[in-house]
Amino acid sequence: MRFQLKEYIQPDFQALKLVDAPDAQLVPAPADGVAPLDYHATTIFPEYFKVAGQWLLAQESRMDCVAVYIPKEHRVAVREFRTLKKGEPVFVGRAEDGSQGIYVHLDAFDDMRQMTADSFAFRQGRSRETAFSLDYDFLYEQLRYEKEHGYIVWVAGPALTFDADSRNAFSLLCEHGYVHALLAGNALAAHDLEAAYRKTALGQDIYTQVSHPNGHYNHLDTINRVRQCGSIPAFIQQEHLDNGILYQCVRHQIPFVLTGSIRDDGPLPEVHADVYSGQNAMREQLSKATTLICMATALHSIAAGNITPSFRVMPDGKIRQVYFYLVDISEFTANKLGDRGSLSAKSIITNVQDFIVNTSRGLIP
Repeated sequence: MRFQLKEYIQPDFQALKLVDAPDAQLVPAPADGVAPLDYHATTIFPEYFKVAGQWLLAQESRMDCVAVYIPKEHRVAVREFRTLKKGEPVFVGRAEDGSQGIYVHLDAFDDMRQMTADSFAFRQGRSRETAFSLDYDFLYEQLRYEKEHGYIVWVAGPALTFDADSRNAFSLLCEHGYVHALLAGNALAAHDLEAAYRKTALGQDIYTQVSHPNGHYNHLDTINRVRQCGSIPAFIQQEHLDNGILYQCVRHQIPFVLTGSIRDDGPLPEVHADVYSGQNAMREQLSKATTLICMATALHSIAAGNITPSFRVMPDGKIRQVYFYLVDISEFTANKLGDRGSLSAKSIITNVQDFIVNTSRGLIP
């Protein structure tokens, strides 16, 4: 099996009988952070807005935001409500069929139409009983392609670090160039560093799972020591650590974004304590993503899915599909992600440790 990108199918506005469609209506934002009535909320799909007789694609899109016209550049920008400025021209209109000058393009790739049906071809009947052999084979070929031509972003929960084999497997993926960015929370980083520092995760041996005496202190001691050092790279250097996920990220200059939660311990110095600062940092990486793989974290997966559109405009101007995988042992998590609007997610229902070990073995001789 050889991975090949699908061709982007441009909308044919003449065939759609939209040649005489009106220009989209623009209304000034009435106040900072406030959209006008009947604002158009963006989706994960490519969207075109007719301005001065020309259909413009919103190139950097994301769902649940508003579209703003930038007159000086004759382009459409997609903004969160919180970033709107008073007076900015905002597109209004709830019709998505072009009749109000706004067209949501569902047929951009071969499977887009299926993704918008009552049940998606990507997710249809997927459960713990589904066979995923073909998915793995496709993923191996895709990641080999993306390693050289794309930008692979991983979103991971702390379960990835609780097992020695899965931690080593993901470290190998980092080392061999299959990880271009990592998005996670305080917990994954804390337990990964704990494993390098104390050989435990939450006080349990990462291989035998046997609890160490007073092991419940280990992650707190780790966080405290990192804070004393001032940063994760400084901690790795001063403690002479030579293994783990964060070690590989630092060693190979892989960007990592750690976003906080209300229950965090410490937290580690690099953790974004402000939710919108964290969202902005995640978006910086996701705006480049061509493949997104979310593993064993419901909230981070939903957040990443809501930020990421189903397409990407590449530097050379070509439009390509963004591939989105969700890996979780819980069918509920996979369904919840779809319920939150991330309709293009392809779910693999399995233990995250098994998934990452299989993926690493499939990619690295």
